[in-house]
Amino acid sequence: MAFEALDELLDETLRLPIGGRVYTVPAPSAEVGLRTQAIIHAAATAADGGRADEQVLADAAERDLYADVLGSAHEQMVADGVPWPALKHAAITAMVWISQDKDAAERFWNAAGDPSRAAPNRETRRARSGAANSTRSRGSSSGTSTRPVPGPAKGKGQRRR
Repeated sequence: MAFEALDELLDETLRLPIGGRVYTVPAPSAEVGLRTQAIIHAAATAADGGRADEQVLADAAERDLYADVLGSAHEQMVADGVPWPALKHAAITAMVWISQDKDAAERFWNAAGDPSRAAPNRETRRARSGAANSTRSRGSSSGTSTRPVPGPAKGKGQRRR
């Protein structure tokens, strides 16, 4: 068995529909991919309260990262007058694609970048998974009871009231 040509096995492009047109974002170069992953890692570290690599973040400020991750689609979007929010969303979607995968990029795109829209609510998740059912829960197994504790037994030597 021989290895098939990788470029024939993988469709390494994103097709992003904006304003009635579909823009094709080509796969980034290895340099852009590695730099994008380093930037995302540094940003996540900083967001978690850690110390980010300032050199990585400084490099991001020096270069036009959105143009790099969108490749030739960036020029087309600018020439077509795509609004800034759409171009930004397309670029961040491409960054998600580069740092994760196409499925994650599609979820981000379809949620318009809003994490609360990407994750369905609990009821929807349960309905999709078939987890909702009518079986009653067993209740607590902690050994505690809500029944009242009986008072002391009335026996010899105790007065009745």
